[in-house]
Amino acid sequence: MRLQLSPEDQKFREEMREFFTTQIPERIRSKVIARQELSKEEMVESQQILNAAGLAVPGWPLEWGGKDWSQLQRHIWHEEMQLAGVPQPLAFNASMVGPVIANFASQELKERFLAKTANLDIWWAQGFSEPDAGSDLASLRTTAVREGDEYVVNGQKTWTTLGQYGDWIFMLVRTDPAAPKKQQGISFLLIDMTTPGVTVRPIELIDGGFEVNEVFFDNVRVPVGNLVGEENAGWTYAKFLLGNERVGIAQVGASQRHLATAKEIAKERGVLDRFASRIVSLESELLALETTALRVAAHSDGGKPHPASSVLKIKGSVLIQAVSELLMDIDGPAATTSWNSRVFLNNRKVSIFGGSNEVQRTIIAGTILGL
Repeated sequence: MRLQLSPEDQKFREEMREFFTTQIPERIRSKVIARQELSKEEMVESQQILNAAGLAVPGWPLEWGGKDWSQLQRHIWHEEMQLAGVPQPLAFNASMVGPVIANFASQELKERFLAKTANLDIWWAQGFSEPDAGSDLASLRTTAVREGDEYVVNGQKTWTTLGQYGDWIFMLVRTDPAAPKKQQGISFLLIDMTTPGVTVRPIELIDGGFEVNEVFFDNVRVPVGNLVGEENAGWTYAKFLLGNERVGIAQVGASQRHLATAKEIAKERGVLDRFASRIVSLESELLALETTALRVAAHSDGGKPHPASSVLKIKGSVLIQAVSELLMDIDGPAATTSWNSRVFLNNRKVSIFGGSNEVQRTIIAGTILGL
């Protein structure tokens, strides 16, 4: 089957490409292309440029800054952003807590948070995983006990990505320890990270970086008005959030860009012949993944994630890791001290976040294969 964009969608692609390559500062895009870390200020600057043009949160409801785009157009937007080296809108804001607030929170919370969330005036952190509740998230133990007009929160979250920058944190907390099923006693709470009793402690990773953190809550008092939706309905909101998290997780555009970089480096060092077979194989697999992603996007306008998004997540993470490994091998012995080694090690996580690949295989077995 041959897939071809309509003239309208091709024009849309060209418009996105022109904007991304002319309006986002080259100094920021060049750092992304070189796989260097961006500062908080650079990430905020980029997202605010996107937001001013209405391109930061296209998947949100129209009244809160969204766009009336098809899923295919959203895919093109995402892919062209990656190809141009534009930092993606902060996921915690744009594709996690923002859609949850827009769909389930009170009008007061929507008016209070959504505009600032889209513009990255508020940097959100994610408080889901705990030391004993990762893949089995429903086993979380952080409690929120209601006392009058406040919840008193006690517990610990871990692996909180970029939590050191967080202004607020969206949390899953246990509000009913006696619920018949552990999923039924969980609520979704918003907490100001400057509240007394909140402590952030960095975790040093194997690559020497400090991307993730532990966050501790010691008798933290939170207004009841910061509850999203209904008490004890947080598991429903969490499933909705995790579904949004997988949008674009295949990272086709970024992998294509990194593979092109690998090819150029191999050519410059005179080792292209040695790696030609692997490069061609990865190019073919990425082309197949891109075609599948386009097909999934073109058939995902029913309001629910397409079941094949799990296939994209698995294959996308495998190829992200394979391209990182290729860059390491091209570096040779120098890889142990190169930036590529940090990227390679950091990319071990992509087969876990957004729903581990093992979980995705179970979804595929049930929803696609009917097993």
